[in-house]
Amino acid sequence: MNGTAKAIRGLEDFFFDLPRELIAQEPPKKRGESRLLVLSRDTGEIALSMFSSLDAYLPQGSLLVFNDAKVTPARLYGHKRGRTGSLEVLILNPPAESNRDGVYELWCMGSPGKRLKIGAELVFEGDGTELDARVLDINAAGHRLLRFLFRAPPSEVLDRLGHLPLPPYIKRPDAREDHVRYQTVYARRAGAVAAPTAGLHFTQDHLRRLRETGHEEISVHLRVGAGTFLPLSERILEKGSLHEEYVEVGLETARKVNDAKRHGVPVVTVGTTSLRAVEWAALSGEVEPKNGMTDIFIRPGFRFRAADALLTNFHLPGSSLIMLTAAFAGLQNIKNAYETAVREGFRFYSYGDAMLIVWRPADLRNLARRARAGRERRWNAASRKADGLPDFHRLGRLIDIHNRWKDGLRHGLREVEVTGQLIITARDLAIPGGSFSGLAE
Repeated sequence: MNGTAKAIRGLEDFFFDLPRELIAQEPPKKRGESRLLVLSRDTGEIALSMFSSLDAYLPQGSLLVFNDAKVTPARLYGHKRGRTGSLEVLILNPPAESNRDGVYELWCMGSPGKRLKIGAELVFEGDGTELDARVLDINAAGHRLLRFLFRAPPSEVLDRLGHLPLPPYIKRPDAREDHVRYQTVYARRAGAVAAPTAGLHFTQDHLRRLRETGHEEISVHLRVGAGTFLPLSERILEKGSLHEEYVEVGLETARKVNDAKRHGVPVVTVGTTSLRAVEWAALSGEVEPKNGMTDIFIRPGFRFRAADALLTNFHLPGSSLIMLTAAFAGLQNIKNAYETAVREGFRFYSYGDAMLIVWRPADLRNLARRARAGRERRWNAASRKADGLPDFHRLGRLIDIHNRWKDGLRHGLREVEVTGQLIITARDLAIPGGSFSGLAE
């Protein structure tokens, strides 16, 4: 899509052709009415479904990790004091807390540059509120260091004056609806300038149902920065690190993830930000409670220590996030998944559809133990559907159950997960192909 970026050595495999009409410009009419592509890390199998059926594909008894970051309306429109020409700034590190004197020195992106020279006095006003700023410095990236004077808590001032910083590929101004829909329903702590978009699909009712069906949830905090939209460069690839973002992984979160790993409970990270947070905290082996700035760059070859599954949206070609998903699921699997998503007309990026990447032998063992307590019923492995189960045949073919079964046998299993609700059991291991039955809880 971008000839210059495509030519960067090491990025060639992470580009794909994306029709512009697949870039979602609006959220779905109702939260949670997105489509869902399910990808097996192990076999590369793909299933197409709806996000409302997520429960059916999650490993049972999972520990879900959410990012509780809240997007700050950090885009400001104003003018130079005494002038009428308009200007725009985006605060890159909006304050999450108040201080005594209301003075904050914050790095910003801004335009037009000719109105944002060192020493320029700026005014942002509206809704009975005024915010003053002065340009102190300009760095090599062209960002401006502004000294702001807040006459009320920054969160209150920005809520009145600020606009939500929608991503650059959404070609419209922010609207009133975005102040609700570009936030997750579980967002708690301000400071992000981009949403952890995999979480935008969840409703409170969906979260309640997940709890009722035996899933547990915990939170991390990663303040998503504007750098998440920056294209990769040869310098970034050589350096092996990304832009810095603030992260907190609490003591309780670290304890629960480590306990889950010890007891075979699948850890499902909701979004690439949650995955980056727990993997950063687990670089020494186990997840450690810690906070600070991270520039962790997850790309093929990375050793994952915490995450077993990943719920994510579809990402920009040639971006660090598509490299992360390729590291997690395998490059060819991701290529196939993205080709399928384009062919099937999935919506891409922040307001787009979702992808769930699952499957790991540890999950199978855990699920098999839980399934033994379930109700047994016969199921024909050649059938196109089973009552009450998701349809795996939207691509015009059956899931390759036999391959999953054989893989399960290699791990000493007699029962193999197929859908998250159905367990395939080899009744007679002495007979090639065996007979199969379903165990449904």
